[in-house]
Amino acid sequence: MTDAAAAPSDTPAPRRARRKTWHYQPAPPVTLAPFWDWPLRPGAILGYLVRGWNPVGERAFYMAVAFAVWIWATPDVARATEWQFDWIFALWLRDMALILVVAGGLHLWLYTFRGQGDDTHYDTRPLLKNNKVFFFNDQLSDNFFWSMIAVLFWVFWEALILWAYANGYATMITFDSNPVWFLVLLFLVPYWAGVFFYDLHRLLHVQPFYRWIHWWHHKNNNTGPWSGLAMHPVESFFLMVDTLIYLVIAAHPVHVIFNLMFHGLGAPVSHSGYHDLKVGGFKIMRIGDFYHQLHHRFVDCNFGTTDTPWDQWAGTYHDGTPAGEAHIRDMRQQAAVSTPG
Repeated sequence: MTDAAAAPSDTPAPRRARRKTWHYQPAPPVTLAPFWDWPLRPGAILGYLVRGWNPVGERAFYMAVAFAVWIWATPDVARATEWQFDWIFALWLRDMALILVVAGGLHLWLYTFRGQGDDTHYDTRPLLKNNKVFFFNDQLSDNFFWSMIAVLFWVFWEALILWAYANGYATMITFDSNPVWFLVLLFLVPYWAGVFFYDLHRLLHVQPFYRWIHWWHHKNNNTGPWSGLAMHPVESFFLMVDTLIYLVIAAHPVHVIFNLMFHGLGAPVSHSGYHDLKVGGFKIMRIGDFYHQLHHRFVDCNFGTTDTPWDQWAGTYHDGTPAGEAHIRDMRQQAAVSTPG
């Protein structure tokens, strides 16, 4: 062996490459709605609304489903004057079909058949198996079971409002009787659902509610379609309590159904783990919510939606950039310093 070979090298050993945070990430930053910017930017607001109400986007999809199930798959309101098994079972059967088609269909296409591979897949780590943190030691089985429980509460809240309409405890309008308010309320429903979601979600991150209840949902650090409604039964019960607003404002059952779609179908879609749904390489629809995906990864940020400014105002906004990640890290350190004990 030569002296040169025996001497230690002056070249440092190569450092192990840091694992990418995301396999796929939409171009940062994740921006919030311009509704709250000052001075107001009418052009930006109009552009945001046009994109949000894209006829092949999520909102249009949920609205179309809401009208379809109201017309063809909802019992007549007159039948809801009394609590009877038949019309409630019809609601359950319909909502089960919806969740199986949407959540089940997405899971089959994206994870079972691998229909688009990892194209626009946020995190390519597989759903967990043989992991005791999940019921049945399996993430998919756990998620499916608790989603079925959530569907029961979905049916309960819808049945309650239909019963209230049938018995005159809530004011029911039609498009013919009040076309302006009918359309205005249809436009407002997604934003009301978003405001409520932030309020409930932020509360669930306060101890002891997080430790007792919401942690069940956050077992899903990496999500799939069935993760959206996989939560503690207390949380899934209150997830759709925002429908009680229709006891105090005049509305039509289609508004109630539309509202419920943002929770019942919106959760599986937004937790799909993929940014876009593609078939044959062509984008069909945006399905992922990277803003919420950041929340599942970092936990103490992005409690609301991009429609509302609450996270920005509260200092919990993560825009998906390295600066956003550093901000959340600094926020945690400051919280640790200020917490006694």
